[in-house]
Amino acid sequence: MGSALYFHGFLTEGEGMKGKKSNYSGGGTVPNFRINKERQYLIDDFTVKDTWRIFRIMAEFVEGFEAMAHFPPAVTMFGSSRVKPGDRDYQKAERIAQLLVKEGYCMITGGGPGIMEAANKGAKEAGGESIGLNIELPLEQAPNKYITTLVTFRYFFVRKVMFVKYAQAFVIMPGGFGTMDELFESVTLIQTHKIKPFPIVVVDKNYWSGLVSWMKGKMVKEGKISLDDFDIIQMVDEPEEVLEAIRHWDYRE
Repeated sequence: MGSALYFHGFLTEGEGMKGKKSNYSGGGTVPNFRINKERQYLIDDFTVKDTWRIFRIMAEFVEGFEAMAHFPPAVTMFGSSRVKPGDRDYQKAERIAQLLVKEGYCMITGGGPGIMEAANKGAKEAGGESIGLNIELPLEQAPNKYITTLVTFRYFFVRKVMFVKYAQAFVIMPGGFGTMDELFESVTLIQTHKIKPFPIVVVDKNYWSGLVSWMKGKMVKEGKISLDDFDIIQMVDEPEEVLEAIRHWDYRE
């Protein structure tokens, strides 16, 4: 099995298999894999030979489900990884996490720096569960020091399932492409009735107003989306407003 797993890309040259005969049914010599730039792209790396990879994906799902199942209701917070301690957004994220923990929620983040660190810090210092769902990246993202429970994933899509499955609400702080990805994916899942509606609270009206104005002026005007779709999103400015938005959400079917 070890040779077969090596053949399908699970092991590296440093694990003692270089140039050895494989035990898989096809026989032959195990290829001399080299770590190169192309191999960092996980999706592009899938081939017919990679059916064995499904077991690794299954293992990540199982590990995530087992790690997350026993926690109380949680809120997931997203935002820029480039925010520094002392920045206004960092302080606001920290305060939001503190309020949510006092309300009985635990905090889930992507486990990295910036807004994620601020949320984990606020949750931990308030005495709550501070969960980090970290991701392996070509440029390593080190988990922040305020995480009380760390789960690390190789695949983004597995990690995304955990964000949604175990959250009672999303808090969207100012951020970049990754933050917008999580925002639009969650809105799409609710809009298409793939998941039950839950609060999506977007923080900082000034930051997000340009995007919202464009969506209403372009996408709604041209009939690409409905104006009612904006009911999925709540826009606020202050940490206390985040808490109130989640408190008073109508958990309708």
